[in-house]
Amino acid sequence: MIETPSYADALRILGCKDARLVKVVGFAAAAARTGWALAGAGQLATGLADMRNSIVGYGEDVVRRMPELKGGVDRFTRTQRLASAHAVIVVSAYFEALGEAKLPFTLDQLDRGGKISHGVPTAERFARLVASLLLERLPTPEPHLPYSETRLAVERAYQRMSEAMAGYVGGLNVWDELTVDDQLLLPRMLAEGPPARALRIYDEDYRSLALDSHEFGVRSLVTEQPPPATALSRVAWLLAELAPPRVGDRPMIHRARMAANALDQPLLHAGKLPEDVWLPLLGEGYLSPRFRVAELTRDATPAQLDWWADRRPVPDTEAFLVGHLTSLRATQAPLLVLGEPGSGKTKLTEVLAARLARSEFLPIRVELAGVSARAGITEQVEQALGTVLGEEVDYARLVTAADGAMPVILLDGFDELVQGGAGRHDYLERVQEFQAREAELGRPVAVIVTSRTVVADRIRFPKGLLGLQLQPFDDGQVRQWLNIWDQRNRGLLARRDLKPLPAEAALVHGEMARQPLLLLLLALYDAGSNALQRDHGPLGRARLYEVLLRDYTERETGGVRRVAIDQELVLLGAVALSMLARGRQVITEESLNRDLPALCQGGEDDPGDEEARVDWARKATERFFFVRRNGHAFLHATFGEFLVAWLTMYALRDLDRRRRLAGDEPLALVQAVDDDLLYAVTSHSCLAERGPTVGFVLELLDEVPSAVRERCVELLAGLLRRSLHERPRRHFTGFRPVRHTMTRRLAAYSANLTLLIVCASEQPVRVSSILSGPDHLEQWSSLSHLWKGQLGHEGWTGLVTALSAHRVIEDGKEDVVLGGTGTGTETGGMGDVVVAVATGHSARHRRLLDLLVAALGEGRFLPYRDRLAILEELVRTVAVRSPAMHRALGAMWAEDGADHAELRPLLRAMLADPADRVGTWEQLVKAGVPETALWEIQGLD
Repeated sequence: MIETPSYADALRILGCKDARLVKVVGFAAAAARTGWALAGAGQLATGLADMRNSIVGYGEDVVRRMPELKGGVDRFTRTQRLASAHAVIVVSAYFEALGEAKLPFTLDQLDRGGKISHGVPTAERFARLVASLLLERLPTPEPHLPYSETRLAVERAYQRMSEAMAGYVGGLNVWDELTVDDQLLLPRMLAEGPPARALRIYDEDYRSLALDSHEFGVRSLVTEQPPPATALSRVAWLLAELAPPRVGDRPMIHRARMAANALDQPLLHAGKLPEDVWLPLLGEGYLSPRFRVAELTRDATPAQLDWWADRRPVPDTEAFLVGHLTSLRATQAPLLVLGEPGSGKTKLTEVLAARLARSEFLPIRVELAGVSARAGITEQVEQALGTVLGEEVDYARLVTAADGAMPVILLDGFDELVQGGAGRHDYLERVQEFQAREAELGRPVAVIVTSRTVVADRIRFPKGLLGLQLQPFDDGQVRQWLNIWDQRNRGLLARRDLKPLPAEAALVHGEMARQPLLLLLLALYDAGSNALQRDHGPLGRARLYEVLLRDYTERETGGVRRVAIDQELVLLGAVALSMLARGRQVITEESLNRDLPALCQGGEDDPGDEEARVDWARKATERFFFVRRNGHAFLHATFGEFLVAWLTMYALRDLDRRRRLAGDEPLALVQAVDDDLLYAVTSHSCLAERGPTVGFVLELLDEVPSAVRERCVELLAGLLRRSLHERPRRHFTGFRPVRHTMTRRLAAYSANLTLLIVCASEQPVRVSSILSGPDHLEQWSSLSHLWKGQLGHEGWTGLVTALSAHRVIEDGKEDVVLGGTGTGTETGGMGDVVVAVATGHSARHRRLLDLLVAALGEGRFLPYRDRLAILEELVRTVAVRSPAMHRALGAMWAEDGADHAELRPLLRAMLADPADRVGTWEQLVKAGVPETALWEIQGLD
């Protein structure tokens, strides 16, 4: 929940000059702090009737003076005044209805009671009543809530006020003068009479506010379906309605605003663009998106796409964004924008920044992939500003120079901080702390953060966090965008006897045509030879990426041979692999010039031969799918993920080719398989660190004949059995993007071999078939412990998600089945391998275990110590680390009378594994164990 103003707050913010009203509110506030006797009740001359008249009169005055209250102030002050005006009309409507209600007494009668009522001073009762009516926080309109929900919240506030009135009257002497029937009916009279009348008055006053204040009018537009729009064009119009465009900014602010204006740039802001098409400009080719909205609480699971199915859709994106930025929530908590790869998260920040650039806001875009991952929020903002403006910038000085314009910081790519090894699981909480600190300094700031949906289950949600999930294009948006493409390229394509891509040919490809980036790539690929219009079969994402890259390379080089094109893709794959190994999406020229020759030429080039030296970085990154961001980055992260998958498959095909060429020669049978390239490609990082990479591998394998896949499975299984053995001589040893220990590289290599075996096999894989000998389960257990200990949190988590595993017992023999389903079992993630595999728990067993752990955490059928002992046994003997265990420990910590001293050793055991400590820490905090307690436990080690 966010902090909304009470009536007392509203009087202070609006500068109420009614002395009696200010005095009675001050009396109630003082009584709440020090008690009624010290609050000055003796000097209080007003009563309930006078207070009612003052409140109603002030409400009418606020509605009448609304244009004056909004003028001549900065953006945030106007937001505060609007929220305060709303609080005033809420309370004013109730008191107006209270004075008109048919009750068995009048307000004057209540005021004429004695000084002592039923043994309690009347002044004390009055102080409690005023506190209940005027000091409680009141609902405020928000853009993600329809008016009907705001009205319902107001009605609940009125019911609470009536309950307070009933309690007040019941403690006065006048209560004894009422008939028995009136005493019985009074609570019902107050519950049904004043609230219903007050809601009708509130409706009228709210309409008056909406007519005089465009901010309220904008929020009422959110639930309406707007006309089709591009590039958030209505945002600029709606902002202009709120305040005229700003002119005459100081030079630094003017430069910052100019840097945000990217609407006249191509839709893909990249390097060398294709020469035979025209890309639409951002201002004309970016379609205003659709999304769903929800408040993200501890129980929310936004990483699951089906969770969003029940969340509220918001038809009017522009009205929502303007409404949010002009709301109190914007400066109290960040707005989290989630989306799938290619859904347009980055473009949303670029277009929104451009639309805000001439308004009463000051937009600041921060590409998180291009700043220090571990830096504080202020430092990251200053780094981004320094890159854009070409000089060091102090954030506080910039905001001061903005002369009242409210900063809107757009933090793009939060998933990079989570997946890149920085461990910023608490980043959103740090953002909220930054907002609170800036607000205390008189510099309120709104923050919008974008991220891939998949990482949303690995972050902590601060209170008041609002989440948006970008939705795919609908059919109408697909047609609208392709019409824009048609207008740009019809004439140019006609020169080559080609036509722009029609909507019917695009929609055949289903979801691929509904993601903005993929739709653009489909159009680009079709522009080469109208291939999509000739072949109406659906195209997979991996196939689209490959044919697009091949088609572009062929056109750029005048039609080279397939081998040369493969060499280009290997070069690009090496760039992507270097990024993956470093856990970053941006790479420097120095790193590329060191890594690329080591992999693409085996490190055999002569550095002393100046004429033969190649500028590898330039050679690799001069294509249109690269952008510069303090180094080089792919136009979109999915390009890199695809290229890592493609390079892995290239190495696998090379392995198969070399084995086939060796044939049945006697020496070939005893020589080791040449897996040097595959080892160089797959021994630095687990492929599952990036979920889409495994998906791309599966898609690429679908095009491989069954016989080849069978050979590959056999070869990979042999490599897995020997993967931990010493191999003294290898090629490509110069390719070391990161200097990992040999143990870490062997762990990554063996894990990736296992993933590739399961991906390449067309049937579920039994561990006994790939790990020979009667001790195959012991070997598997050793491998799983190695992976968990060496792959790091991201690698392990990705492996758990990507690789399903369950145990089977047939004819009395135990085995583990990887991938697919087994008889009587259900598939799921690998889970915690230590539990799910090494100790024999299938998915069904894990679910039963979770139920047991939850019961131990929340049930009362066993004493606290007995439940704690069982949990300790599960942790120490079978190493349970499931989410259910985290929740159980959080529930037991929060129990009344919980013995925290006895619980601390168990928490210390949970945190003992350094490889998983960060993830366990985050989950325990999310479950309710205070972070201060964990710090104390950690300090004892």
